Formats: sequence, structure tokens, C-alpha cells
Amino acid sequence: MNEPKALLVLHGKQGLNEELRAAVTEWRQLGNELAVRVTWEPGDTARLVKEALAAGYRTLVSGGGDGTLREMAQALIDSGVDASLALLPLGTANDFAHAAEIPLEPFDALTLLNREPVWVDVGEMNGELFMNMATGGFGSKVTATTSSELKRVLGGSAYLLTGLSRFSELRATWGRFVAPEFTWEGEFLALGIGNGRQSGGGQQLCPQASIVDGLLDICIVPAPADAVGTLGTLLSGGLLGIDTVSVKARAPWFEVEAPEEISINLDGEPVSAKQMRFSVKRRALRLHLPADSPLLRDEPLIEHDDPSA
Repeated sequence: MNEPKALLVLHGKQGLNEELRAAVTEWRQLGNELAVRVTWEPGDTARLVKEALAAGYRTLVSGGGDGTLREMAQALIDSGVDASLALLPLGTANDFAHAAEIPLEPFDALTLLNREPVWVDVGEMNGELFMNMATGGFGSKVTATTSSELKRVLGGSAYLLTGLSRFSELRATWGRFVAPEFTWEGEFLALGIGNGRQSGGGQQLCPQASIVDGLLDICIVPAPADAVGTLGTLLSGGLLGIDTVSVKARAPWFEVEAPEEISINLDGEPVSAKQMRFSVKRRALRLHLPADSPLLRDEPLIEHDDPSA
């Protein structure tokens, strides 16, 4: 399917990306209409999506990282307009794109506009949307405090360097987790609740997650005696070791409560709360993805009673 009219919302930091400019030019030369708008300040993404929809665009492209994808998905869902979204992965980590196997080369990513979009799930925490993953604990703090300059120079390795430099601040967090047929409470070092599979520059906390199964995957890394050693293994990518100590579950919703506010990172957006409810917005967004994307692995939706419904 060829989408003749699309609009790219481009993160301002990518305005001088020559590879991207060449890809857009080549795409247009093939007869495709692709308008480009560039963000400048907070709030621009939502405004540009609203303006594009009002102008009649029904295919939008997110040009940026996981945070830009989240903002555009939120704006599209809030609009109530039946439009589709594609992703040009231009961030540092591109965790969602890596897990979905969306090409990182701009032109190759644009060719996904020729594919029919599919309805996918999105995650939600206390009304805030996330496309990829919600992370908490020390790992979330590392992600939130890694400088953009360090990420530009080192890419995903920047998260590891920041984590290693902040071991002196390591502190476990206590929480209680409840879901259908699942309860866990205790101190933990890291937490991932995934609609997607990975965060923090490649850490696959939820390697079996799917965006079409109506479920969220959770990975809790409990705080052992050797907290520093365990977190070092996590940050350095040794998740085979983490798998032996982590607590995992899959459910349509999770409720979390804690005596102190837990810092949570929603696709790059930092939030904090003592009580959190994570749930799935079932088939809430139409997304252009590779036909064989691992995130499209489908399983029957498991129905559970929701006590808050």
C-alpha cells in the first residue's frame, strides 16, 4: 500500500541531519508526498500533530527517539482521529525500534509507509501513556540523568558509564505489586513494565513482550546482599545472570504501592508516585511495522476480572 500524503514531525536536534535529508529527497523523488515539520520547544509535538490532522494528513511519521514516539502516540490517541503512525528512529537508544526491528537507516524506515498499518496496544500508567516501557528504581534514575552530550558521543554505552559513576547513590526501593494471579513485595533494584521489550540502550528486561497480546510484561530485580554487583551485571548487559534472580509475570494490569514515591521513567518521561496503576489500552494505535516484527508475536488475550473496573 502506498501512502501518498504523509507528514514527518522531526525532533529539533535532527534538523541538520544530512542522511535524513537525503532519504526524504529520495522518497519524494519516487512520487511520495512527505511534508516535514521541526520541533523547537516543549509542546510542539502535540501542536504539530493537531495541525497535521486538521490539514487532512492521516499518516504521520515520528522522527526522533522513544520520547518523540511517545508524544506523537499520545497526541494521536487524544485526537480520536483514525490516523496511522510510522517511526524514523533518530534517538540515541532507539529501544522500541530495535525491539520492533524497524530499520535504523532513514530511507529503509520510510519504506514501511508502504506497509498496511496494524493496530497495536499501548501501555498506560495513571493516565500517562507509554509505547515502550516503564522503568523504575536505580536503573530509571540512571536513564533520566545520563546527559544528552554523553549519549551523543557514546550512544547506549553512556547509560553504563553513568550507572558505574553513581554506584555510591545505590539504594533499594520497597514496593508491593499486585496483578491477576500475581503478588510480590519487597526491596528491588530495578523494575521494568513492558509493552515493548527493552530500555536503557538495549537492556531486554521483557524479552517476550508483545504489542498485540493485550498484556504487559513485568521484570523485578530484587535487592540481594550484593546490590552493587547485581546492578553492575544488569547495566553491563549480562541479563542471563539477572534472569536467574528476577521476578517476572505477564498480566493485563499491575498495581504498585510504596511507602515513598517511586521514580518511574515512561519512554524518557520522568514521573513519580506512591500508588501506580499500569494497564493496557487495547489496539489503541495504528502503526507501520515490518511484517515479521518480533513485537507482533500474538497470543490469545487472557481475560481477568479487574477490581477497579
